[in-house]
Amino acid sequence: MSSVPASNLPRTPDSHVTELSETGFSMQSRPSWQRQLANAIRSSTELLAALGLPVPNPPASGTPQESTATGFPTLVPISFLNRMEFGNADDPLLKQVLPTSAENLSVAGFVSDPVNDEAARIAPGLLQKYAGRVLLIATGACAVHCRYCFRRDYPYQQEPRTAEDWQPAINRIANDHSITEVILSGGDPLILNDDRLSSLCRQLDAISNIERLRLHTRLPIVLPDRVTSSLLNLLTSLRSQTIVVVHSNHGNEIAGDCEDALKRLVRSGIPVLNQTVLLHGINDSVEALETLSRRLVNAGVIPYYLHHLDRVQGAAHFESDRDLGIRLLQELRKRLPGYAVPQFVEEIPGEPGKTLI
Repeated sequence: MSSVPASNLPRTPDSHVTELSETGFSMQSRPSWQRQLANAIRSSTELLAALGLPVPNPPASGTPQESTATGFPTLVPISFLNRMEFGNADDPLLKQVLPTSAENLSVAGFVSDPVNDEAARIAPGLLQKYAGRVLLIATGACAVHCRYCFRRDYPYQQEPRTAEDWQPAINRIANDHSITEVILSGGDPLILNDDRLSSLCRQLDAISNIERLRLHTRLPIVLPDRVTSSLLNLLTSLRSQTIVVVHSNHGNEIAGDCEDALKRLVRSGIPVLNQTVLLHGINDSVEALETLSRRLVNAGVIPYYLHHLDRVQGAAHFESDRDLGIRLLQELRKRLPGYAVPQFVEEIPGEPGKTLI
């Protein structure tokens, strides 16, 4: 497995690179993905310091702060940090993961459950919104805490944790022959170790009516070393067709170890799609979206959806204008082949599928 090229590390003074190495954060040593997760950045102070940025004191609205009223903590893997630009407070990757006091603002229309997950719960850990497919909340844990996450307030503590806890959901799937696809989500299903993930996948794969297993995950983007040979062996050994949907928002994410991981997934024969969220000041320009699509396609990943922001409380400052999104897609169609242009969609509770904008 190749190490991160120097060109993909933050543009930092030599002292910063040395510091990362001395603290075990350098990707050159290639620790296991579990060790990398254990060494992830867990405070905004630590994140800003690693990038040579000052910590405002006291924080003003829209500026970094250590915690937010929602208690949604900072979590950033070092691989993702290494793709940020040293000294750049406007780095588009940094802005996705750095807490700000804007998250504490109460804005009309922004709620704790913007996609109505609670109403879709048909068994412990099992949601159904659309015909023929269900979503399993495989875990409440992620490898990164994106500040716009639509499930940041989801009651994960109420969902299954043991194999026995999962049995009612698995029975429900097996007894409903109209269900042909299971989506593993969360949290992030690839946070599960190989044994637990294999056990869950193989139980679902043994259900005769299941034709496809779909994994929605951010780990190949933010913690690429999770894409191990054992994971690929699992995903390619199932009877059901496996599909992986990753989540990347900016072209700068598709570099170095991330690009390598995506190519390993694609070249193993697994269809890989990408979902993006349109984010104000991060990717709401035709140049940003074009670069992202080009880099995804060059890695073998198909741009799938561009989502209008789910209106979760604490994320109003990320919302971009809907009409701007329409204009951006119109311009992308002039610049890119059709397979490289995502569909612009939003999730409207009660609708039978994603709604095209």
